[in-house]
Amino acid sequence: MLAGICGGLANYLEVDPTVVRLIFALATFFTVLFPGVLIYLIMWIVVPKEN
Repeated sequence: MLAGICGGLANYLEVDPTVVRLIFALATFFTVLFPGVLIYLIMWIVVPKEN
């Protein structure tokens, strides 16, 4: 919800944003936080803003 990464990804994949957020949160938690947070930050920088 910070940068809209999961919401935008859910929109692109045409699935519920809650599902994407839950999967991302679980994946981040089970990989000891760092890779998930790093991926989120990179995507925040790389993914273009919605018009």
